[in-house]
Amino acid sequence: MSRDSLTAMGVLSAFRTTRRPPLIQTAKATIAMIAAWLIVGWLIPGQLPVFAAIAAILVVLPSVNQSFGRAVERSIGVVLGVLVATGIALLFGQNRWIILVTIVVAMIVSWVLKVTTTTSNQVAISAMLVLALGSASPQYALDRVIETVIGVMIGCAVNALVVAPVAIAPVVQAVAQLGNAVADGLERLAIGLEHPQSGADVDALMAAARELRPIRDAAERAIHECEESLTFNPRGSAHRPQLDAMTGLVGHYSPIVTQIIGMTRAYRDHYDSALHTDAAVAAIAEQLRRAANDARRVVTSTTEVRPALTAPLVIITPGPHWILVGALLEDLRRIRLELLDEV
Repeated sequence: MSRDSLTAMGVLSAFRTTRRPPLIQTAKATIAMIAAWLIVGWLIPGQLPVFAAIAAILVVLPSVNQSFGRAVERSIGVVLGVLVATGIALLFGQNRWIILVTIVVAMIVSWVLKVTTTTSNQVAISAMLVLALGSASPQYALDRVIETVIGVMIGCAVNALVVAPVAIAPVVQAVAQLGNAVADGLERLAIGLEHPQSGADVDALMAAARELRPIRDAAERAIHECEESLTFNPRGSAHRPQLDAMTGLVGHYSPIVTQIIGMTRAYRDHYDSALHTDAAVAAIAEQLRRAANDARRVVTSTTEVRPALTAPLVIITPGPHWILVGALLEDLRRIRLELLDEV
């Protein structure tokens, strides 16, 4: 592939996303824009309802909570932008240079007030549109503010009432992936305890254990995004119990991830070729398999009722690998507590 082709692909990837937004979001944005255009055009005749249409489109976001936040930012930005543009136009009149100066002043005002980036951009854009599209009179300024408020209200209403988005499916998928990853991590460690391993195998086991962290973090992010999607959502109450259940599972799996990493690190630091011959180590490996079974059965919804971890493992006589055995037993005890509380 030529350098020009690679450059073109890089340019395309800069503004293209890996997946399309849901078609329903595009449809809702279209509905909100048309409704805002027609309603504001009827309520405030004489000017094209550009502010209302833009506001309605911009507040239709993946969650109702985000829509309300964007509505506030949009409204504040328009009010500030209109005030700046109207004040400068009344003092100095209107021409091309005044529009440029107004944009600069609007950006400075945003910086002084420490508003968000979205609001800051809106202040500058609103100030520019006021001077470019109409006469910057007090009545015109008031109409544009009212127009924007109506537009954001319509956008929020459409986003909330027309199939309000609920991000529960990604949570279920992420939690299932985490549960299976935890089970796989426990089973990998059990295999490492039961069979002789090379130095490369031990390092690979440690690397695999560390990969559990990003999987756990992804599940926590999915829960946060779902929580946001349910805030102010008319459909939120129906999905809240399932989200609470998924949050509880992650709360149990998260410390187990820490325990697996710690157990694997202790295994790597104290490994020797005779480890698999120690009866205590073999017993711990069996318990790890039972723990893996319990970790996986929750996310696969098996009909089995009784957990595999039925009793804590007790080592009466310490063997030659007592340091490692002691460390593994303590972590195994903590894992058992999490899993028994979970099931």
